[in-house]
Amino acid sequence: MRPWRAAGAALRPRLTRAARAARSRTWRYTAGAVTAGLALAAGVATAAGPWDSTGQRTAERQRAVTAGRTGGADHGRGAAGPGAARADGPRPAPSAAAVLAGLTGTAVRAQAAPGGKALADVLGPLLDDPALGERRGAAVVDLTDGRRLYGRDADLALTPASTTKIATAVAALGALGPDHRLTTRTALEPGTGEVVLVGGGDPTLTARADRRGPASLRVLADRTAAALKKRGKKSVTLSYDTTLYAGPPNHPIGVNENLAPVTALMADEARTDASTSGPAPRAADPAAEAARAFARLLGERGVKASAPGPSKASKGADALAAVSSPPLSELVERMLTNSDNDLAEALARHTALAGGKRADFAGGSAAIAARLKKLGLPLAGARFRDGSGLDRADRISASLLTALLAKAADPDRPDLRPVLTGLPVAGFTGTLTSRYTDGAAGLVRAKTGTLTGVNTLAGTVVDTDGHALAFAFLTSGTTDPTTTQTSLDHAATTLAECGCR
Repeated sequence: MRPWRAAGAALRPRLTRAARAARSRTWRYTAGAVTAGLALAAGVATAAGPWDSTGQRTAERQRAVTAGRTGGADHGRGAAGPGAARADGPRPAPSAAAVLAGLTGTAVRAQAAPGGKALADVLGPLLDDPALGERRGAAVVDLTDGRRLYGRDADLALTPASTTKIATAVAALGALGPDHRLTTRTALEPGTGEVVLVGGGDPTLTARADRRGPASLRVLADRTAAALKKRGKKSVTLSYDTTLYAGPPNHPIGVNENLAPVTALMADEARTDASTSGPAPRAADPAAEAARAFARLLGERGVKASAPGPSKASKGADALAAVSSPPLSELVERMLTNSDNDLAEALARHTALAGGKRADFAGGSAAIAARLKKLGLPLAGARFRDGSGLDRADRISASLLTALLAKAADPDRPDLRPVLTGLPVAGFTGTLTSRYTDGAAGLVRAKTGTLTGVNTLAGTVVDTDGHALAFAFLTSGTTDPTTTQTSLDHAATTLAECGCR
């Protein structure tokens, strides 16, 4: 039995006790979760998504608790309920390694984690690959104590691309807490027939009928129409309020299919197609589009609404109805797994609001840096210009990325654990679904980052001796993204396969 599997077996009684506490809060699920099973057949994991209504990877957690079998979890698609294996569903498949198997304090930790010359001898030649461009930075740390095991220009701040989202996730969870939710509401101005749709900065708000989990604009219309009818109102003037955020909505990169204009009110990330992740055409004015959809929904429920226009809800407005997003723990997982730029920029603004800063690009960036400084993280050379990593002026070092991951693994910071559980799983989920097909599938969990000439990878791995490691590889000046990705994946795979001492 491989050591990381032994670690999972050792945790089984602990996980069973965790299952008995199933009514505890979402983030406590996250803190105790050990991930042991993902379906690798028929695209089930990708189709259903790695998160669900509980805010944590329920199918994986239940697979770990019940043990006895590997793979086959259906992620809630079967009639038997979340995590049940369907009789006509996917066959059992290889399991992904436990998220924190190397942190259990069991016998697998009896020997020191790899490091020193042995690890340098293995990684050094791989990081010398010319495909990795003109400049590169790398770091590997032991997640049990944060001790650096390997470094190569580890303190050199480079363009991080989407690995910036790791910093955004830590800052947002630290500022707001894992149970925080984003609320969209409606209000009736007293003495008038004006209803104001007030944006709460939730880009996952959906107007679609066939999606579970996110807050629903349809449900908000149900509740609002019912509240209005109780007041005898069947015709209203509709307005919408986006004043939660400040500053220009467009990212410095301009109009781009990777990100909608950043506004406090939007539905389905302003996507104009049926997609739920990745690049897509976006509405030019997300707030107006969402308000028009809401007007149509009110009409379908017997309340006639005018063509909507911008306004601001007064402090004396009567509350009508509200809907809230899944908890922040789940939003962070979604952001990291799918590299969701819209969520990243929203969470940066909410971090700004929590820190008393202006909710715009500059305020969000300043709030992220301030929160990380408060956590005692190494910010030398770091520079934030957004929350998503789309801005090429962002700068983060390999040292900071591994420190962020180590902080998320700290037993004293269970509130940050979604940063680890949200990382894409090699060969299974998110932006790593199609990578590692001939490498460490299921063993490497990492956030990817890609811009023209920039490729980054930062995450965790459990090696063959059961050690939980965090790593970060940043490259700049690359010319062939496919070859560079392969080289970075090879380096991460080597960590998974290495028992270097």
